[in-house]
Amino acid sequence: MSIRRSTRSRRVVAAVSLAAAMALAVGGCGTDSGGDKTNDAGSSPSSAPSKSPEEDKGAKQEDTAAGENVDPNVKLAQVNGRDGLVLVVNAVKRDSGGFVTVSGLIKNGGAEIRSGGQWAGNETAIVAKNPNSVAGATLVDKVGKKRYYILRDTDGRCLCTTGLTAIQPGNSVSVFMQFPAPPATTSEVDFTLPTFATASLKISG
Repeated sequence: MSIRRSTRSRRVVAAVSLAAAMALAVGGCGTDSGGDKTNDAGSSPSSAPSKSPEEDKGAKQEDTAAGENVDPNVKLAQVNGRDGLVLVVNAVKRDSGGFVTVSGLIKNGGAEIRSGGQWAGNETAIVAKNPNSVAGATLVDKVGKKRYYILRDTDGRCLCTTGLTAIQPGNSVSVFMQFPAPPATTSEVDFTLPTFATASLKISG
């Protein structure tokens, strides 16, 4: 009888131990799964780079330059450039965030394909970050005797139109450029884009 009881006791202990081991294994799998979900949720915000206020504003202004709130039929200025290129300025707007956005069109009236490499300016760092762009544009407040350059984000990208490649003869492309706003008392500035003549522009808004 003692042998039978001992054997039966061993079987009971073995069964209990096996059940406990399985419970721990299942519990361990559940913990790993839950941990993965927690880690994924926690890492999602940090893995996506957050935009600075300048970048957010630049994105909004790019939408504006694409046609929203900009009337292409309004011509505040028209200046000639090299090789039949023409720059038409449609809007110069001051906003509440302390920025001035210049929007317009560049028309290729020449006989050959043109790109924006000539409008990025002469600063090596800017050209490297913004090839085929209008990053070389400036505003000059003659009364305040101050020159304003295009705004850039923390990575050195300009708040302006980029990727101006293969502008076909007879075609035009929309462009925008965003600058720090001159003082509220300044209502007129001189605008310059490399290879184009200087234009005198009135600020609205």
